[in-house]
Amino acid sequence: MERKQVFTGSPWESTVGYCRAIRVGNRIEVAGTTAMKDGEVVGKGDPYGQTRYILEIIEKALGELGAGLANVVRTRMFVTDISKWEEFGKAHGEFFKDIQPVATMVEVQALIAPDLLIEIEVEAIAP
Repeated sequence: MERKQVFTGSPWESTVGYCRAIRVGNRIEVAGTTAMKDGEVVGKGDPYGQTRYILEIIEKALGELGAGLANVVRTRMFVTDISKWEEFGKAHGEFFKDIQPVATMVEVQALIAPDLLIEIEVEAIAP
């Protein structure tokens, strides 16, 4: 089966050995994505802003693999402060209110950088 990958240029992709997203057949998996740009956290202290930024990155990666948000069947959100769930959820809802994939949000102790508040993974079925 053909395997198509998307890379974003993150230094962690080559160091850790992963890609942002991969398509095999009609299945697309998007790696845990955070609000990092050029080594800096986007939206420090802003759960809503970080979530929006991440979902924009994910939407672009899906597009490069011939899919879109409408093809998403699952999201997983790893958050560092579950008490801010409404802010994370508001941004998620703006992207997925009409699609309504299954979704999970769990609190984790920490992410790879202290200012990161959320990391999101996505699964999609391409057309």
